[in-house]
Amino acid sequence: MMHDGVILCVLQAKTVFCMVRKVLVIEDNPDIAHLLKVNLGDISCHVDIAGNGSDGLGMALNHEYDLVILDLMLPRLDGIDVCRRIRKENDYIPILMLTARTSELDRVLGLEIGADDYITKPFSMRELLARVKAIFRRIDISSPSAQDQPAFRRIDAGAMVIDVEKRKVEIDDKQIDLTAREFDLLLHFASHPGRVYSRPQLLDQVWGYGHDGYEHTVNSHINRLRAKIESDPANPEYILTVWGVGYKFHEQTD
Repeated sequence: MMHDGVILCVLQAKTVFCMVRKVLVIEDNPDIAHLLKVNLGDISCHVDIAGNGSDGLGMALNHEYDLVILDLMLPRLDGIDVCRRIRKENDYIPILMLTARTSELDRVLGLEIGADDYITKPFSMRELLARVKAIFRRIDISSPSAQDQPAFRRIDAGAMVIDVEKRKVEIDDKQIDLTAREFDLLLHFASHPGRVYSRPQLLDQVWGYGHDGYEHTVNSHINRLRAKIESDPANPEYILTVWGVGYKFHEQTD
């Protein structure tokens, strides 16, 4: 029995609720789209497919999804424009971008405009599913039930206030709009002030996976985050670079 995205499973007279994730795949290659739908279905995802950017954008803005998997090269409206438009309306929904392009500039552009992650074609389905599962784990960790467990509810760092439960950030009483990944990255840093993290450590602990060659994903997100929270991103106050090692959150002395 299906009801509101939940399958009611009955096993040996015992009732169990199994969460179904809603995923939107925006991909113009029908073979890839079908392959994604089949494999995502194996991990309890309900998948909708849009074959062009215009239709995909409309579906993303008019329905609730747990994840959007977005191809970069699309007819009618390309993935960059789709990502930008989704981000204007919805800061939270995770976006995983697919790209056949080999230029790092193209990948970084996707991250700069709000994609949470990317994977290049041809991709390993095993790796893509690992990325998707990592995104869902992050969603679960930030859910109300997870937040009932002992954790920081509010973090004060100088003029910055992080409300963990509401996933809100204010600086000098002004709300800062962050994407889900940016918030998670900031929360990770602010929860461990002074601790230095390498890029591979951040990939593992914030993204939920670690793969060689994806360290610049961390750089791009930190640059975007600094642009939003720092009064002077070139001379950051909160997220500091530790040259040759990685990054750390400033230790407040007051």
